[in-house]
Amino acid sequence: MDFPIFHLDFMGNRLLIAVIAILHVLINHSLAVGLAPLVTYFEYLGWKNKSQEMDQFASKVMFVGFVITTSLGAMTGVGIWLSASLVSPASIGSLIRVFFWAWFTEWIVFVTEVVLILLYFLTWKKSLQSEEAKKKHIKFGIALSIFSWITMAIIVAILSFMMDPGSWSQTKSFVDAVINPVYMAQLAFRTPVAMFMAGTVVLFLSVFFTEKGSPLRKSVTKTTSIWILGWSIWVVVGSIFYYSVIPDMMANNLSTAVGTMEFSNWYDSLLVVMGVGIISVIGISLYSLSGKNLPIALSIIPVLISFSLLTVFERAREFIRKPFVIGNYMYSNMFRIEEYPLLQKEGILKYATYVKHDSITEENIVEAGKDIFLLTCSRCHTSHGINSVVKKFQTMYGSPDLNPDAMVAYIQGMHNARYFMPPFPGSELEMKALVTYIQKTKDYPIPTEGAQETGVSISIKRGHQ
Repeated sequence: MDFPIFHLDFMGNRLLIAVIAILHVLINHSLAVGLAPLVTYFEYLGWKNKSQEMDQFASKVMFVGFVITTSLGAMTGVGIWLSASLVSPASIGSLIRVFFWAWFTEWIVFVTEVVLILLYFLTWKKSLQSEEAKKKHIKFGIALSIFSWITMAIIVAILSFMMDPGSWSQTKSFVDAVINPVYMAQLAFRTPVAMFMAGTVVLFLSVFFTEKGSPLRKSVTKTTSIWILGWSIWVVVGSIFYYSVIPDMMANNLSTAVGTMEFSNWYDSLLVVMGVGIISVIGISLYSLSGKNLPIALSIIPVLISFSLLTVFERAREFIRKPFVIGNYMYSNMFRIEEYPLLQKEGILKYATYVKHDSITEENIVEAGKDIFLLTCSRCHTSHGINSVVKKFQTMYGSPDLNPDAMVAYIQGMHNARYFMPPFPGSELEMKALVTYIQKTKDYPIPTEGAQETGVSISIKRGHQ
């Protein structure tokens, strides 16, 4: 409540973050954390076997990784900070206070990683001048691989903390925040996933960077297939480990997290589809391992499957936290659990900085309701766009007409009916104002505008305009 509310009504705030974050994770895992050690290994094989062709292949693959990670990867990395700061400033602020030194360290590691990837890629041709230069260059690749993984390891500590803070809730210790109950399991899952994904990318690129039927292609596809098959075992082990530490309440959200509300009943079928996808990747890897030529149409399948599975995982990981954005500390509407008793008694408008009214009257009930909607609902919902509250109520009651008393009754107990919904944080009067606004926006379907469009309002009773 200490920040103006940014809101995109046509797509929703959470989708904005999701698109940027998932794209960044796909690039980071496949083309940074996973690709660096695999490319380094190919370079090592080229040096060991005196194969200039293998070295050139590794260089070409690294070119792809370098271009994408330093452009789209870098932009989406900054984009996560920008979008999260706009949409969830309270949660980002809380995380910075807890993980200040972790982020400080991560930025040092990240800058080192950037320097290393520049050194590794831009000095590749010079590394061919001598044996010592090549050995030094391979060491750059090893260092890049290590620092890329460390960057992920630090960020995973924060992501897992958001799922389950563990004993930090009592101790408020930085060490307890980092070593939370989910940390090791999530890291044990993401590490092999990154390696697995990198393998699928290299298997696909090998079709373009090697000649059909050549010894180089056979060597590359065989090595890559062994890499994929080897890491796939650890992906399964990591998945089981990760699932075992997910809190029971979050595990109950999985059917909706994977399939959305519309397809939650298809959860078992979706799991079968994902299982078939993994088996398909393994099957294609075995086919490639046999030395047979891999068609382009077949080589793209493992990439599509691995990227799709990680996308589903990221969607599920974000959703199963609900109703929290930080487990057992802050709800997804950005209100802390400890604030609820006061706010439900006295109302949220009284303590909100950037609202036009700090109390509700018959004259301002619609305007106040809009502010309440922005404060309590807009992090996940829109009025008429994706995940529209108007459409939710119309679907729920099977009618375009909305009953205000039924809506109030539902909002009062929505966290019991749908456990991924946080309790309403405001007073009963504010609940009625919210319902009034939803009904008004149903009758006059104008998109709800955020502070970036309307400007900033401060309560008149506080002596400001």
